[in-house]
Amino acid sequence: MRVDLFDFELPPERIALRPVAPRDSARMLCVGAGGNLSDQVVRDLPAMLCKGDCLIFNDTRVIPAQLHGKRGDATIGATLHKRIDLRRWQAFIRNAKRLHPGDSVEFGHGVSATAEERHDDGSFTLHFEGDEPVETLLHRAGTMPLPPYIAGKRPTDARDAQDYQTMFAQKDGAVAAPTASLHFTPELMHAVQAAGIETATLTLHVGAGTFLPVKADDTTEHRMHSEWGSIDAETATRLNNVRAAGGRLIAVGTTSLRLVESAADAQGVLHPFEGDTDIFITPGYRFRAIGGLMTNFHLPKSTLFMLVSALMGRETMQAAYAHAIANEYRFYSYGDSSLLLP
Repeated sequence: MRVDLFDFELPPERIALRPVAPRDSARMLCVGAGGNLSDQVVRDLPAMLCKGDCLIFNDTRVIPAQLHGKRGDATIGATLHKRIDLRRWQAFIRNAKRLHPGDSVEFGHGVSATAEERHDDGSFTLHFEGDEPVETLLHRAGTMPLPPYIAGKRPTDARDAQDYQTMFAQKDGAVAAPTASLHFTPELMHAVQAAGIETATLTLHVGAGTFLPVKADDTTEHRMHSEWGSIDAETATRLNNVRAAGGRLIAVGTTSLRLVESAADAQGVLHPFEGDTDIFITPGYRFRAIGGLMTNFHLPKSTLFMLVSALMGRETMQAAYAHAIANEYRFYSYGDSSLLLP
C-alpha cells in the first residue's frame, strides 16, 4: 500500500511534552466496531472491558541508552538500539559521517567504545571497553532516550527518569518505553482485578527503530528493525486458556501486540517464544490471537499507525484521529490513550 495513505495533519501543539498526573487521568478514545467513538478517561478502562478478558503488559525497562561523546574534536551522539552480545550494541549515530570503523569514542565518566562495523541502515556496532556490564556504564554516562519529537523541544531532565518508565518495568533492555502502559497506576490495577479482568506480562525490548520514519513510498519496500522478545510457556498457556474460555486478549501497547502475534500459529494458539521479531503489520494482515489494543496516538505515516489501521480499518482510524485532533487529545509518548476493540 502507498505510505501516503497513512498521512494526516497534526498541529504541533497536540504533541505532549509531559504526562498528565495522576497517570490514569489521561483521556482515552474508545474506538469500537463500525468506527463508533466514545470519549472516556483511562481510569474507566475496567468498565470498557468484559470479565474474563486479559490485559497483556510489556515488562521491559528503559535503560539510559542515549550517549554523547567525542572522537577527537568531533562530537558524536549514540542511541543504543539493540544488544548484540555482552559488550556489543547496535547504535544509531548522530554525526555519523565523522565516525569510521576502528574509531574510539569517549563518552565520559570512564566510558568508551570502539566503532566496529557500519550497517546498511547507517547504524554502527559499538564495542564497549572494560569488563563492567554495559548497563552499569550506561547508568554512569547515559541519559534517558526520549523520543525525538520531545527531545527536540526540551532537554531530558530528572523527571523523565520516572515519567518515562512504566510501573511494570522489570527487565533492562528497552531504549523506548512501551508507552501505553505509562497510564497505569496501582489504583487502576486494583480496579482491573476487581472487575474480573485477567493480566499477563511478556517482554519485548523496544528498539530505537520504533521512531524511524518510513522512507519508502510503498509499505512493501519498508524493512522493519528486529527487536528481542520473550513469552514463557506458563504465560502462553494462560493466554490460550483465556481465549478458550471466550475472553479477549487485549494488548497494552503495540509492542505486546506484535510479540503475541509473532508467537501465535495460524490457528491462533500461542507458543513459547524467545528471539527476534521484525513483524510488520499493515492492512490486510489477519490477526491470529489479539482481540483488542490499548495504545497511544501515533505519528503520521508511521508503522504504528499502519498497525492500528490494520486492526480497525484505515478509514476508521483516520476518522478517529481526526476526532482526537479536533477534541484536543494529547499525542505520542506522553499523550493520551486509545482503546481499539474491533
